[in-house]
Amino acid sequence: MNAMGDYPIHNYYRPNYEWRASTAGVAALVGVATQSQWLWPNAPIGGTLVGICSLVTVYRGFQGWDIYRHQRSLRHMPNFTMRSEDIPKAKGEMYAGRGFWWTQTHTQRLYQARLPENDKYRARNKRYEAARDFERKHPNSWISKFTASEHWLNAVPPMPPTYGDPAIHGVEPNERDIFEALSERVGHKVVLGTTRVGKTRKAELDITQDIHRGDVVIVFDPKGDADLLKRMFAECKRAGREKDFWFFHLGYPEISDKYSPVSTVGRVTEIATRIANALPGEGNSAAFKQFAWGYVNAIARASESLGVSLTYESIFQNSANLDALGERYFEYWLNRDHPGWMDDLGVEPKLLERMRLNTGRTTKIIEYLDLIGRKGWSDPVGNELVSILSNSKTKYQALINSLFPLLSKLTTGKMAKLLSPDWNDVTDKRRTFDWDKIMNMGGVVYVGLDALSDAEVSSAVGNAMFADLASTAGRRYKFGGSYGQNREVDTQNLKKVCIHADEFNELIGDEFVPLLNKAGGAGYQVTVYTQTWDDVEARIGNKSKAEQIGGNLNTLYMFRVKNTKTAEILTNQLRPVEIPTVTLVSGSGDVNDPTDSADFTSSAEDRLTKKEVDMLSASDLTQLPKGQCFALLEGGQLAKLRLPMPVKSEDDSLWPAHMNAVFEGMQAQYNKYYTDDNIEAGYNLIDWKKRYFDGQSHDGLTVEGVQYGQ
Repeated sequence: MNAMGDYPIHNYYRPNYEWRASTAGVAALVGVATQSQWLWPNAPIGGTLVGICSLVTVYRGFQGWDIYRHQRSLRHMPNFTMRSEDIPKAKGEMYAGRGFWWTQTHTQRLYQARLPENDKYRARNKRYEAARDFERKHPNSWISKFTASEHWLNAVPPMPPTYGDPAIHGVEPNERDIFEALSERVGHKVVLGTTRVGKTRKAELDITQDIHRGDVVIVFDPKGDADLLKRMFAECKRAGREKDFWFFHLGYPEISDKYSPVSTVGRVTEIATRIANALPGEGNSAAFKQFAWGYVNAIARASESLGVSLTYESIFQNSANLDALGERYFEYWLNRDHPGWMDDLGVEPKLLERMRLNTGRTTKIIEYLDLIGRKGWSDPVGNELVSILSNSKTKYQALINSLFPLLSKLTTGKMAKLLSPDWNDVTDKRRTFDWDKIMNMGGVVYVGLDALSDAEVSSAVGNAMFADLASTAGRRYKFGGSYGQNREVDTQNLKKVCIHADEFNELIGDEFVPLLNKAGGAGYQVTVYTQTWDDVEARIGNKSKAEQIGGNLNTLYMFRVKNTKTAEILTNQLRPVEIPTVTLVSGSGDVNDPTDSADFTSSAEDRLTKKEVDMLSASDLTQLPKGQCFALLEGGQLAKLRLPMPVKSEDDSLWPAHMNAVFEGMQAQYNKYYTDDNIEAGYNLIDWKKRYFDGQSHDGLTVEGVQYGQ
């Protein structure tokens, strides 16, 4: 029941006069009911009076309760948790959270709540501070236990661990479930927010629904959130998709599924792009990056012509010994196009020795280069090799010096077999996947990039994976969204590809723009998560290109941010609104008429005016509690949301025991990134590997690998 009626200003933040009236009504009701023989001897009249008092009492009581609810919601929000199976479902929609659609009314209420005279209704006021001081001094008192409780009669409950300003959401105590149209997902989504404010929990909520809908789900997690991994596996098991789950993690190569970032390409030139994109390209480094691209491209094209499997390992081997690859290709080319070419070989010995010393090349390479130059023979791949091999080996390697450390990291130790899988090795029980396979079978993939251990390798692999997805999107865009999927599945229920990229700024490259542009026809639905948009600009190195990427992300969720520039991405899209305000005006003046008996006049009035304000300010977004956000949905409609926190330990029974060491190791590493106080001193990844791989078997899992769902 609305206590405000149709008044021009709905002011809930004032003394509760309605309850005073209701209390007076209760007193009158008691008096009339108990003393009716003295007040109203006529029974019908007395009964009528009792009825009228009852109606007024109840009516004012409900109005007072509405006032109380609005005032209490400014101070305190109840905990909001939800089990996975309780997530609301609706056809054609996905659950976004609990909240309300933000309108001019809520802007007005927030403005009123922040007036100095209304401080007593907000979370931090004098009574709140007094209660907290009393609890510190008397922790065992029954009063302290009550003031620290969630009881509805407690007017000074403690602030929840979400912190921030609860009044931002408290301006509307009448929450409802908010849904996002699935048809809008193809327009892609960006989630912005500073560290530890709810971005990953938002990812959990969306990923859970994507898994239960049966979509293809690919999740990139650069830092390694153990709770996210655990939730994904648990939801796959709940949805009956345990066999669809794939686990790829650079920090755990012994049990990770295998993937080659350069094995599937639309054009061979993509291989050089995927590797070169991981190299620095700012300033003077741009030229060296181009040299590296040309070097890798020549290796890739020659290897493809020779039928050599393209992996990081083979590219590193050939880049370190390009002469050997050049000899093999020149022999292949000349045998194919110029039979009898060996009869024309020959270089004067002194000239041969001088060239060998000057260039550092092998004798065969010098002879082949001399023959090709004398004959004027040409071949697209051969010309690239000639251009590189004609230069001094030492000088050219100096130009591509940044390439070798990167390739070395990607091919060292157990990382080599993880990123350069041997397809013919039957002793390795780990599964191998590519994106075509994942999309055909309807897989759910967790990609842990272990950025905390080696950011360079993490960035290189993540960027290459995105480039591979962009290439796959190009094929699906060209041949239709059913590309790579069984025809029976295509005609009945075409799978969408839901891509979730946490720490998005660490993964993107130049290929991300075409990925978003092609995504509609490819069936991709991309959701990216990052802290500030400046991070994206810094990564791309081009403001215009970063804005181009932002222009392809149509749905926006914004949690608490610390950067006003990031906050303005949302606030600048909102129209200003007019809110009514009351101005107190009083005055007095002399009376000029000598015949008038009054000596002066006075006046006092409440003047109602309207002023234009921003619907939201950047400062509102810097004060959001954890787990709360604003969202622009369905064509720019503004919603204020609270996200449900998952019920802890609900997934424990679904998590396989043989993966506990992985979970513990990821959790320790992730927590250490944010605070060293969260883990024991000396704990690191080496510790868990020693404890885990001790020569024993764990539920069928050995050092060789794991078969999920078997």
